[in-house]
Parts: sequence; C-alpha cells; structure tokens
Amino acid sequence: MKRRFIVIVLDGFGMGAQKDAAVKRPGDERACTIGSILKDHPDMKLPNLEALGLMNAYGKESEMMKFAPEANFGKSELTHFGADTFMGHQEIMGTKPKDPEMTPFQQKVDIVAKHLKEAGHKVDIVERQGLRYVVCDDYCTVADNLEADLGMCYNVTAPLDFLPFDKELEIARKVREVVTVGRVVVFGGTGNTMDDLYAAEEIREGKYIGIASAKSKSYDQGYQCLHLGYGVDPLVQAPTILTSAGIDCTLIGKVADIVHNENGVSISCVPTAECMDHTLEAMKKMDQGFICTNIQETDLAGHSQSSTRYKEILEIADSKLPLILDEMKDDDFLVIMADHGNDPDIGHSKHTRECVPLLVRYKDFKGVKLGLRSTLSDVGATVCDYFNVKAPQNGTSFLPLFKK
Repeated sequence: MKRRFIVIVLDGFGMGAQKDAAVKRPGDERACTIGSILKDHPDMKLPNLEALGLMNAYGKESEMMKFAPEANFGKSELTHFGADTFMGHQEIMGTKPKDPEMTPFQQKVDIVAKHLKEAGHKVDIVERQGLRYVVCDDYCTVADNLEADLGMCYNVTAPLDFLPFDKELEIARKVREVVTVGRVVVFGGTGNTMDDLYAAEEIREGKYIGIASAKSKSYDQGYQCLHLGYGVDPLVQAPTILTSAGIDCTLIGKVADIVHNENGVSISCVPTAECMDHTLEAMKKMDQGFICTNIQETDLAGHSQSSTRYKEILEIADSKLPLILDEMKDDDFLVIMADHGNDPDIGHSKHTRECVPLLVRYKDFKGVKLGLRSTLSDVGATVCDYFNVKAPQNGTSFLPLFKK
C-alpha cells in the first residue's frame, strides 16, 4: 500500500502581515503578497489552488476565485526571526528557531581570522575604505552576505577550480563555530577566478563589505552551495528522524540545498515546471515516504518586484497540480504552504513577515479547519505523526483533526 506525505512550499507566498510584524519587522505590517498580486491582476485564476482552499485561507474572494466550501485549510505564523527561506524550512522540518545575532562582519573579522589560523589555515585580511574581510588559503573569502538582511548572514565564497568545495566547506564550518548570525552560506562555482570575486566586491551603508554573489560568476557553471544555520540540529528534524526509521525522504528544489538529508534523496532544481515534474516522478517511485518540494521562482518573482512574473509562476505551479492530485492514493497526505511572504509591491526586494497558507488534501476529508497555527513546525510534527515516528523538536501535529 502506498503511503506518502507530500509538502509543496510556494516560496514567499504570504497571506497578509503577521500580527507581530510592526514590532519585529517594521514596514511589513502593510505586506500582503497575494493581495498585491490580485490588486495588479484581478483576473488571476488558479483553479486547482482555489479548489484546495486558497481563498479560504486568504479570507477574501477575488473577481475570479471564490471560497471552496469543502476545502481543508488554515494559516500559519512564523516562529523564526524575520522572514527567511533557510530558517523557514528548518522550522517546517521541526526545528525550534533561536534568535540569531545581527552583526556586521567587521565585528567578527579578528575572531574568525584567529580561529582559522589556529586550525592551520593561511589567513590574509583585505581592507577597503576602512572595512576588512578575510581571505583564507588564498582562494576563499569570508565576508558579509549582501543579499539577505544586512548583518544576518556571512558568505564564504571560492572559485572551485582553485579550491574544492569540500575544502571550502571545512573553512565555513570553522567560521560557523565562532559566529552566531543566522547563516553561514558557503558557495562557489567553476570557470571563475579570484579576480572575478574581487571585481564583485561591494560596500553597503558604510559598514558592510562582501562579494556580491550574482556578480561573482559563481552561478555560471559548476555551482555548489550549502547553508550552515545557527542552532540547527538535523537529528531533531523530520528528514533525519524518518530516514533513521527506514522511511524514504526526497527533497526537491531549493529545500534540497538547505535542509540536511544525508540518508535521503535531494534534487536541486529551480524551474517550477521541472520541480513539479520531479515531484510527480518521486511519487511514482516511492511506496512509502516523505516528499518536500520548494517552488523557488515565486520567491524570485517577489525579489524582482514583479507581480506579473509572480502570477505567471503561480499559474505554472497550479497547472501541474492535477497530475500530482491524480497520482495520490487513498492514504496520501498533501500540504501546500509557504515559508514567509515576498510582497512584490511593498517597495523593497526583501522577504516580508506574513502568515502563510496551509491547504490540505487527505482521503475524503472535507471542510476541516486547521485554524491559525503558531509555527511552521506543525507541518514537520504532522509528518512524523503520520509515519508514527518520534516527534521533531518543535511543533504540534494537526493529524488528529483528520481522524474520524
């Protein structure tokens, strides 16, 4: 008997500001990703998401989309600090998020340099306009991440033709040991050089200096990336718990790059149609197990501040849903959700602190209301409950709502 739990994360697809947004992320109290898209495109029609309860979760109907009386739906708040894809997915998998520091790398240069030297690495300090960053073993920069909220992450960047990714990762793990920002992001590509990294050097607000990842040519070919989170223990997350119990786990899309899944299958992928196709293929191959897919292009559309592009990506994802729904067997459980918001019309290109939808298809259950959940970890807890394995670190299962 096939028994699968499928989670599809529409990255950045928020349903309106979380009640603490004004305090924890001032400005985000105005955010509503779906509202902005519908304001710009009132004719948007997503028939499959609509049938699963999209407008029920939003709490409003649009010109083209209405409430679905038989839908199983709810919403979830974020527990993690800010509005972050990496920590959002750690939270989904059952991690109880810790509040990280927000610290310019300038305050950690000497600590990081000393720790790397003590571990036997060669360390040089680059100084530009009074700001410093680290170059380790001639080919690895350690500096501010300029793409996330400034001070939230540090980047470890290398041209992989000159420094293999496993060696770069060793350096990054040493950095992680002595800093408490949310993430240390280690990445690189082939075909570029240190000159390309130096050419991508940028200064922000007079106190942050880093290698702008998009300009570093790291993405052009041979790209590898790993995110090292603060306070993230894979042993208490759903994928490790499941695979340790002999239950298959497949991660698809960006989630494959950011969630630990050592004993499972991880498929990196960005194009939406491709991610959905991989999901369908994983379902066909799997008799029992957990599949989580991240649709990243919705988030990228938010970052580009294009509601038109956002609508197009949602339409692609929606058009692929019938194949997945048709493949579902009687015992399969489907959740469609998000990890935060990314309002394309709010006036900046950052994530927004919004509640996210929870849309569920399971057996013949109809009209089940999940309410407002306090943490994304309720999904990971439900996954573990569904497979009757130990609970993750955080979250409350909503599986009891689907018991007759």
